Amino acid sequence: MKILDAVQSQKAVEAFTILDSKKIVYIAGEVRSGKTATSMDVCRLGSFKEVLFLTKKKAISSIEEDFLDFGFDKHFNLTVINDESMHKLDPSIRFDVVIHDESHRFGGFPKPGKHTKTYKSMFYSKPQILLSGTPTPESFSQYFHQLWVSEFSPWRSYASFYKWAKDFVDVKQKRIGTHIINDYTKGIEDKIMRDVKPLMITMTKAERGFKSKVEEEVMYVKMLPVTYKLTKQLLDDSVIEGKEELILADTPAKLQQKLHQLYSGTIKFESGNRKVIDYSKVDFIIDNFKDKKIAIFYKFIAEYQALKDKLGDRLTQEISEFDADPNKWIALQVSSGSEGTNLSKADFLLMYNIDFSAKNYWQSRDRMTVMNRLKNVVIWIFSKGGIEDKVLKSVKKKEPYTTKIFKKDFKIK
Repeated sequence: MKILDAVQSQKAVEAFTILDSKKIVYIAGEVRSGKTATSMDVCRLGSFKEVLFLTKKKAISSIEEDFLDFGFDKHFNLTVINDESMHKLDPSIRFDVVIHDESHRFGGFPKPGKHTKTYKSMFYSKPQILLSGTPTPESFSQYFHQLWVSEFSPWRSYASFYKWAKDFVDVKQKRIGTHIINDYTKGIEDKIMRDVKPLMITMTKAERGFKSKVEEEVMYVKMLPVTYKLTKQLLDDSVIEGKEELILADTPAKLQQKLHQLYSGTIKFESGNRKVIDYSKVDFIIDNFKDKKIAIFYKFIAEYQALKDKLGDRLTQEISEFDADPNKWIALQVSSGSEGTNLSKADFLLMYNIDFSAKNYWQSRDRMTVMNRLKNVVIWIFSKGGIEDKVLKSVKKKEPYTTKIFKKDFKIK
């Protein structure tokens, strides 16, 4: 049976003290710092009997394993479910506490997301343990709705984000097309954190003795001539019309999206159909890593198809299958697989493409980290002359790769 180390045990005590007095605690722990087991120990300390753990679908099996491996099943019952399925919960179960994993997913603003509103309607008065490795990946304004879901939020007197923003955000204006809109991204850090810090404990890998480091490398692939021909035509004409399909990029945002797809060898047409036009990245991966055990993050659905076309049954999307078979490779979509997954069985983590989200950058790169591993090599597979370098430069600074930055990079008026 696994046991918590001294750091986890101490953090659990600190977190329980906050939860006991304030009914809400935020455990901000680095990716792979052990916050899942720590949050369960908080529930043990609180003598809770029915615990709900909301997470992402890909992380459910790992959380259930921790529950059993650490022996928490002797102390309480655990229900683990993904956010998208919370409305299916058995209404007869009276949960004593709710753990919400990857809580930054509730950070959207100025309006709350669908699942954020559902969660609030179901668990507003419950004690809550919030977990995240990246609480505010792009803006301190992302804290409001993460706490808005609780009756015990320090900002419960504010009926909406807009009213809160008058006191906590340096509101600017920006132009979107022909419209001028308010920009709420400049949350006032000092003022916001004065209210958040009393609810928060932090966890780092260094505190727990991790010696592991993430090393990033970029490897470039020359794509087929057709890829560069299509991207140039889109940049010049904003449209490509074939006999049966149409690629339309008549706005900067659509052009940004289409180039993002094309430079990695796929396209989604206006009809909704998808096509792989260039297997160069897949061939490069096979040529350079065929004898290694590989985990791959991809962005677009057609990119997985490209991988599957070439790798066949060697490729899986199930972590348990990947862990059990030394010959299996795994490919996960970065938006769903970058949080809560353990890919430590991999020799290398390959990034087939790069997401525009800074949060996904920081979450995905740490998926191989475990206590006794000294080096994690993350390799970005970029097309020569493509869009990916520009995206990486942005997300490394914790800034999303916005249309505004794209227009500047590609000199689009």
